[in-house]
Amino acid sequence: MTAIGASQETFGDAHPGRYWHALEDGRIQCDLCPRYCKLREGQRGLCFVRAAGPDGMVLTTYGRSSGFCIDPIEKKPLNHFLPGTPILSFGTAGCNLTCKFCQNWNISKAREFDKLQDQASPELIAQAAAQTKCRSVAYTYNDPVIFLEYAVDTARACRERGIKNVAVTAGYICPDPREEFYKWMDAANVDLKAFTEKFYKELCTSQLSKVLDTLKYLKHETDVWFEITDLIIPGENDSEKEIDEMTKWVVKNLGEDVPMHFSAFHPDWKMMDKPRPPKSTLVRAREIARANGVRYAYTGNVHNFDGHSTYCHNCDHRLVGRDWYELSEWHIAFGGNYAGNCGNCGEPVAGVFEEKPGDWGRKRVPVRLGPRPDPNRMISVSTA
Repeated sequence: MTAIGASQETFGDAHPGRYWHALEDGRIQCDLCPRYCKLREGQRGLCFVRAAGPDGMVLTTYGRSSGFCIDPIEKKPLNHFLPGTPILSFGTAGCNLTCKFCQNWNISKAREFDKLQDQASPELIAQAAAQTKCRSVAYTYNDPVIFLEYAVDTARACRERGIKNVAVTAGYICPDPREEFYKWMDAANVDLKAFTEKFYKELCTSQLSKVLDTLKYLKHETDVWFEITDLIIPGENDSEKEIDEMTKWVVKNLGEDVPMHFSAFHPDWKMMDKPRPPKSTLVRAREIARANGVRYAYTGNVHNFDGHSTYCHNCDHRLVGRDWYELSEWHIAFGGNYAGNCGNCGEPVAGVFEEKPGDWGRKRVPVRLGPRPDPNRMISVSTA
C-alpha cells in the first residue's frame, strides 16, 4: 500500500510515531497495521493520521480529539465488564479500514483536521475521567490502533488513577504493536465484520485472517476481557450459513464464554441503498449462536429485552435485565473464588463484575476538556 495523495506536507509539530522502518529507496514503511504503507517524506498513510516526517514516522493527531462524551459501558458494547458504569469515550480522526458501511464515517473518514476541536493531554483525560467518576475510558469512534502512541500514553495515565481502559476496534494490527497496545487495555470490543475474506476485501479492503489472529491473541495470550460485535448487513453477511460458521469458529477457537453482539446495520456512508435488517434476522443470529455453544449472545440496535439481557447458561435464569442500555434486574451473586455467580443455581458467570452494578443508565453526556468552560456542554473539565 502506497501513500494517499501526491502532494507533500510538513509535520513539524507532530508526535514521533513508532513501528516503522526505512527502505532502501528513501521511503519509510509503516509497520503498525497489515497495510504496510510506504511513504516518502511529507506523505500520509491510508489512515491519514500517520505520516512520514523528516526523521521518520509521526502521528499527526496526538493530543487532539473529535470530542469527549460519557456513555454507558453497554454502548461500546460491553455487557460483561462493570455493567451499569459510566465510561469516558473519545476518538480522533481517520481509520486504517475503508468500510463502505461505516457508521462513524464523519469521524473515521475525516480528512479535515478542524473536526479535531478538543485538545487534551493524556493526563487531562485521566483527570477528567476521575473528576466525572467514570470507571473507565474508551478509545472509540475511530479505531484507536492508528493513534496507538496517544492511546497508550493515556491508558498509562489512567492506570495510575485506577481507571480502566477499553478499546473499541476492528482488530487490524500487526503483532508487535498489538502486544504493546493490549498491554495497557483492560477490555475490548472487537468488530468481526463478517466471516468471509470476500467481504473484508471488497467492503473494507482488509483481511479477515488478520482480525482472527487478533481475536486468538486476545484469548490465549492476554488477560484482556473482550466481546465481539457483528454488524448485520442484509445481503452481505446475514446468511444463516455464515453466522453458523462464524459462531462455530468462535466457540472452537475462543471458547464458549466470549460474548457476541449481533447488531443492526443502518444505511450510511457509501451503502445508503441497503435496508436495515429486520429484527427477526438478529434474533435468528442469536439463536444460531446459542445453539452452537455461545453462552452469551445478544442483539443490538433493535428493541429486544430478551436479546439485551444476560442469562445463566446452566439454568437459563435471567441474571441481568436490560432495556437498551439501562439495567432493570441484577441476579449475579458473589462468593467462592469467582467474580460472579448465578443467583439461582450458583454457576459461575464469565466477565468482570462487582457486587452491585452501576446506575448510570442510558445517559449520554458530552464533556468539554480545556481551560475555558463551554456553556453549551453539560459537563466541563478544566485544567485550572
